[in-house]
Amino acid sequence: MWINGEAQDSLAVGDRAIQFGDGCFTTARILCGKVVALGAHLQRLSLACERLLIRGVDWDALRDEMLFAAATRVEGVLKVILSRGAGGRGYSASGCDRPTRIVSLSDYPSHYHQLRQNGVKLALSSIRLSRNPVLAGIKHLNRLEQVLIRTELEQTDADEALVLDTEGMLVECCAANLFWRKGKQVFTPDLTNSGVRGIQRQQVIQLLREQGTEVFEVRQPPQVLAEAEEVLITNALMPVLPVIQIEQLTYNSRKLFNLIGAFKDD
Repeated sequence: MWINGEAQDSLAVGDRAIQFGDGCFTTARILCGKVVALGAHLQRLSLACERLLIRGVDWDALRDEMLFAAATRVEGVLKVILSRGAGGRGYSASGCDRPTRIVSLSDYPSHYHQLRQNGVKLALSSIRLSRNPVLAGIKHLNRLEQVLIRTELEQTDADEALVLDTEGMLVECCAANLFWRKGKQVFTPDLTNSGVRGIQRQQVIQLLREQGTEVFEVRQPPQVLAEAEEVLITNALMPVLPVIQIEQLTYNSRKLFNLIGAFKDD
């Protein structure tokens, strides 16, 4: 782990990441010693910092640190956390002019390879995501909802959770975005008020539209999945997995999964 470019694993207790979850993060895949979609991950962090009013990030240093860390692995996971840094009194960010950069490495989740072959089971979570357009879309450090969702999920035999917002509309999974296909049309939840705009989600939408497939971002209840012919989930690590079951619903088609096969790396 590197903090502001120095190999260490201790963070000042006064850092606002600890005090308030005041920051953002991204998680990238490493392949052959390189960060997959490096530019997109840096852009995601930049947009999140802009939304959170975090200024003064040394972007050149961060990019170099990400490249250095990735070069040590053939395959793995790179996580980058940016906090507002230390300073201020209470909630005030006054005096926080040196954001903290944290770069860490971990092993690639090997079960993703198997899930690409066998498919994923989703369980409907009872934990609902709050609606907040100010924070929607970005990966901020306040992840207590996801912690609760994951804790509940681990009490089931499912691989991932299907998550709704407080109005009962589809949003995403615990750590993935959601797509479904009905005929020639593809749908994904509207993330205006909740959820994370995943890098892989944006790439899938772009690829499908370039190929002439209609993709709609919609606000729909989970009941619409009973009419779906195919369901997929995505994130930067998976990167695309077919869903075979959601509660009592089952899916056999892989037409959409095969269409975006350019993202598969087996």
